[in-house]
Amino acid sequence: MSTTTLAVLVPFLPFLGAVAGLLLGRSAPGFVRPLAVLPALAAAVLAVLVAVRQGGGKPIVASTELTPTGSVPIDLALYLDGFAVLVAVLVGVVATCVQLYSTAYLREDPRYPSYAALVSLFTSAMLLVVYSGDLMVLLVGWEIMGICSYFLVGHYWETEAARSASLKAFLVTKLGDVPFLIGLFALAADAGSFEITKILGTVAAGGLDHPTLIALLLLAGVAGKSAQFPLHTWLPDAMAGPTPVSALIHAATMVAAGIYFVARLLPVFAASQAALVVMAVMAAVTMLGSGLAALAQDDIKRVLAYSTVGQLGYMLGALAVGDRGAAIFHLLSHGAFKALLFLGAGVIIHAAGTNSLAAMSRMDGLAKRIPDAFWTMTIALLALAAIPPFAGFFSKEAVLVAAEHAAGGHSESAPSAAGWVVLVAGVLTALLTAAYATRLWLMAFRGRGAAAPDHGKEPVAMTGVLWLLAIPTIGFGLAAGPIADWFDGNELTPSLTTSVLGTGAAAVGAVLTYALWQRATAKAAAVGYGAGASASSAAAESAAETPEVAEVTHDHPAVPAGAAPDPGRALLGPLHRHAADGFHLDAVYDRVFVRPVRAAASLVRFLDREVVDTYVSGAGAGPRLLGSLVRRAQTGNVQSYLSALLAGAVVLAIATAVLANVNAGS
Repeated sequence: MSTTTLAVLVPFLPFLGAVAGLLLGRSAPGFVRPLAVLPALAAAVLAVLVAVRQGGGKPIVASTELTPTGSVPIDLALYLDGFAVLVAVLVGVVATCVQLYSTAYLREDPRYPSYAALVSLFTSAMLLVVYSGDLMVLLVGWEIMGICSYFLVGHYWETEAARSASLKAFLVTKLGDVPFLIGLFALAADAGSFEITKILGTVAAGGLDHPTLIALLLLAGVAGKSAQFPLHTWLPDAMAGPTPVSALIHAATMVAAGIYFVARLLPVFAASQAALVVMAVMAAVTMLGSGLAALAQDDIKRVLAYSTVGQLGYMLGALAVGDRGAAIFHLLSHGAFKALLFLGAGVIIHAAGTNSLAAMSRMDGLAKRIPDAFWTMTIALLALAAIPPFAGFFSKEAVLVAAEHAAGGHSESAPSAAGWVVLVAGVLTALLTAAYATRLWLMAFRGRGAAAPDHGKEPVAMTGVLWLLAIPTIGFGLAAGPIADWFDGNELTPSLTTSVLGTGAAAVGAVLTYALWQRATAKAAAVGYGAGASASSAAAESAAETPEVAEVTHDHPAVPAGAAPDPGRALLGPLHRHAADGFHLDAVYDRVFVRPVRAAASLVRFLDREVVDTYVSGAGAGPRLLGSLVRRAQTGNVQSYLSALLAGAVVLAIATAVLANVNAGS
């Protein structure tokens, strides 16, 4: 079987699984789990075969015209290079892990059949984006992912938080997709084709007429899909969905799509230095802002969500300095350890019995109760904090090396200003990342909050997946040398300068957080912390007796009695309240966009009801009144008709006489 045939099957198999799952979910429930897991597993195996055959060599290109358009053609095209085949392997592996994990995590969920089918469709759409060689076909997968995210984030639609989060995710990403679509059309108009190879050829020949405008329009869509400032606000709220969905969105689909798109079309963005500077500033603000916000969150999934936003900022920063190899290397590394972190958080929530106990300040005794999650999440947090020799260290160092290279003026395309912005922000974010990773580990596994009741050993389908993902989290960084040949051939190995800066900043963040936590713990113990914890533990046991899904709240009240000490408050000081609320960006959007739109809608409604409706009602009222008068004259009495006829004749006679006299006198 040819490589192109195998590549076609990779997105097609999960699509068939989704269709079959939707059709057979109710009539044959015994087939639901096999139809969820097996197509994803088969797609992952085929993706590995495609990667082995492609081997990081010359891109494999195949296309056929989809339909004649009379202008810019649309092709069913494949474009398989080193980036595409490795990202497809990541998507297939993470999707398989999520589907397998979900069979246990959502074992009692009555809507599991539709959930599993949507996850399969989500996977198929992302694989279509990865393998597509035509931008219009890529757009199909891009938009299908948006629809799937709407339904999956809103899976627990009984809760207000899930309904609001799904709608917010859909609308914010669509807000970015509008300029993105315009940018695609402008790019195709300049290049005369939607096919990626022809577009890149046009760019190489200097054929783009509006490179800056096109790049900025496309960047708006990327900011929405990949949760970059200022369109990142949907991602933390999307944690209201099932935890396996969060793992899929954050590790291998949706948010990764925007980064992959920029990497695929990086020459388009590199054609405008202004666009690269904008991209660098966007990445820097995203990294630093998300790091500060993560330090202030109490819900474990929201900490991980802001962490994803920051790591995506690293990837965008690497692209801003012209190194797509470093960006995709970090995307692959991040996909492994972030999937592990979210699925580990799912084990914590599953052990607690309800989403209402996802608050880290209320956790206690988890290290001994769920050792699989403890050890694997410890590994993943070390990778997130970029501690050597874990995968995150090598991939994050690749980004910092690329930024240092550009800052020194050694990049052919990126301005040195972009390099300095990314380098400084990257080092500061390394400190913040290590700080919130240490805080999460201490509060989740060493805290003394409310001990949730023990529900027994977690299912093997969940814990086994954690250990499977721990393997690339530990060892993927060792592939930094060989994997460079699959990309652009740029070195992905750390340098001494960036290693000292990045690892030193991470060490400072981790040590400072631990010291503040120790001090806060000692102070809490001195004021009778244990009694409050006991009362809180009793409340937690009462809450856990009803393990239904609780509504997620995003309020940030003062720490209640019995809650574990939080070093994030000491680190942030007066900034904590603002960081906990995402620096009030949602409130800004509400005042700048939502309220004016609602006011305009109210004005339109007033004009419609009071002006337009009044005019229409008045236009109908006149004929109705005339008809009413005529109807009253129709009495059916012959004498009345004769009297009226006589009266009319008299009136006409008098009028005729008067007119005759007037004419005679004149």
